[in-house]
Amino acid sequence: MNVLFVCSRNKWRSATAETIYQNHPIHQVRSAGTAASARIKINAKMINWADLIFVMEKRHKQILNESFSAALEEKEMIILDIPDDYQYMDEELIIEIETKVSPYL
Repeated sequence: MNVLFVCSRNKWRSATAETIYQNHPIHQVRSAGTAASARIKINAKMINWADLIFVMEKRHKQILNESFSAALEEKEMIILDIPDDYQYMDEELIIEIETKVSPYL
């Protein structure tokens, strides 16, 4: 399964999630951001690639729906509800991501 993690700038939350799961034996993972200043900016090709999309906040889902509604019709999108309160690979962030993602992977 292809899994896409999305946050705002793709620097801390989604990048951490990609790092955690990058060597998963079954799933391929990528990450992206919704902001113009994102390290890797989300695009339609990424949405099409993904089988499952995890967004960190409700507003990320709204942004994706506004920009990529046609590509998202057959996609499952999960809101993890993880605020932008962490740095890259923060121990608490890792625990929160693993706890909220594990039921789906």
